[in-house]
Amino acid sequence: MPSIRLPAFAKINQQLLILGQRADGYHELRTIFQAISLHDDLELETLRAPGVDVVVEGNEVLAGEKIQDNLVFRALELLRSEWGVRTGVRARLVKRIPAGRGLGGGSSDAAAALIGFARLAGKDLPIETAISIGTSLGADVPFFLFGGRSIGAGRGDEIYPLPDGPRNLVLVVSPRDIAVRTADAYGWVREKDGPSEHARGHAKAQFKLTKPSLPPKLLRLCALSWSTRETETWNDFELAVFPRHPRLGEIKRALLEFGAAEASLAGSGSAVFALFRSPAQARRAANGFPQDQIFICETLTRGEYQRAQRGRVSGIRSSGR
Repeated sequence: MPSIRLPAFAKINQQLLILGQRADGYHELRTIFQAISLHDDLELETLRAPGVDVVVEGNEVLAGEKIQDNLVFRALELLRSEWGVRTGVRARLVKRIPAGRGLGGGSSDAAAALIGFARLAGKDLPIETAISIGTSLGADVPFFLFGGRSIGAGRGDEIYPLPDGPRNLVLVVSPRDIAVRTADAYGWVREKDGPSEHARGHAKAQFKLTKPSLPPKLLRLCALSWSTRETETWNDFELAVFPRHPRLGEIKRALLEFGAAEASLAGSGSAVFALFRSPAQARRAANGFPQDQIFICETLTRGEYQRAQRGRVSGIRSSGR
């Protein structure tokens, strides 16, 4: 049967600002997404029988969840419904991106399912339709329809592609024993008291949490977003997450001591990433975290991302065009 294989890449947030809670209960964000080469693998195969089947490998928790909760399943079902497709599809998802670490693995899988199924079915997928379906699945999904480097506004689901930034080596440290639910992280941000003044002072003293005050950080983000030479990181979740999981702050501090140019929490956590100038430097730093899951990867341009998303197709007769 016809099939297609394509990668589902992870992301980091090079900057993430939380501007406040909106009337609908969500938070207004400004963030700079950057795709990185760490990825899951997704294979889609058409079936004669109707329905959607999803097999997950590499993550026992996700493999054991109800199929209706899987974002690949939901993406495929929504797209089949949109097109009125009756033929079935089987998805085989090989997980490498750790879940609950702020790297966007589930959202990327969903976007890859939309892109891959459109190619497999030989149908046009207007970007407006893809974004609408993606937004219904998760705020990060629309970014993964574009890849490369983009500003995310609103809940993070309003995407404005940016020029590619400098090529960076990225070391991702994923603590095996710490996962941060996004809902919990936002709950900590919302708490009226927030971290105690003592905790805030402790965090500021020990970790590189400083963000520009002059000019205002929002203006700084706008200036950095169009720079193709400089990379600067910060993440407003750190002041809420680090006091509750001090080891994440310790990982960030250690990465900077190992010579990272920048280091930051990934999304709402719990992974911490660092940017390095050389592979040797990144490898030396990686050796400092023997108890954690480590990934050495690099940033992806939009062109690299989109070429990879075309996937490897087999069993489909050429149209001759």
